[in-house]
Amino acid sequence: MCKRLQPWLLGKFNSVYEASVNGRKRDLIAGLEGRLLEIGPGTGANLKYYRPGVDWFGVEPNPFMHMRLLRAASAAGVRAHLSLGSGECLEYEPGSFDAVVGTLVLCSVNDVHAVLCEIRRVLRPGGRFVFIEHVAAPPSTRTRSVQRMVAPLWGAFADGCRPYQETGKMIESVFGPLDAESFLVPFPVIGPHVAGTATKG
Repeated sequence: MCKRLQPWLLGKFNSVYEASVNGRKRDLIAGLEGRLLEIGPGTGANLKYYRPGVDWFGVEPNPFMHMRLLRAASAAGVRAHLSLGSGECLEYEPGSFDAVVGTLVLCSVNDVHAVLCEIRRVLRPGGRFVFIEHVAAPPSTRTRSVQRMVAPLWGAFADGCRPYQETGKMIESVFGPLDAESFLVPFPVIGPHVAGTATKG
């Protein structure tokens, strides 16, 4: 039932969040070229940032998102290749993509390390992983305490999302040093964010 409701919920309540990260998404995504893969694109909130005509591949595990995704791709003029699957096991050859995009997705995958290793595998040498993720607040802060307190209920209603995950550090453990920045969005629990790129050496 939650998977059926997600497309409606995202469409209804996502606009305020998207407005708060619009500039960063434009900076990170608009210049991407070549073969591009997006992990967990949801209802297609990022598609408007891609250049028209790019070769876009999406892996979305929720089939109830697919119709909205394809409509958004058509409206954006993006050549879309959409598949049902998971980030832990990407069905592409090594070095298949010039860039991989993931926004607000690593918080809810089953195995973050496996997904990051798969992303790195399918990138060409020098390819970039572009990301925006909410992350754990600094230790011993009130926000961190709230994140831990609400985590069970939050995960139940947000498709397994873990609000206090150290996602930036996890990306760095697989890719090495990042070109990234921390920032806050005006949302309770998931305010702390990190955005940037990780390059496959």
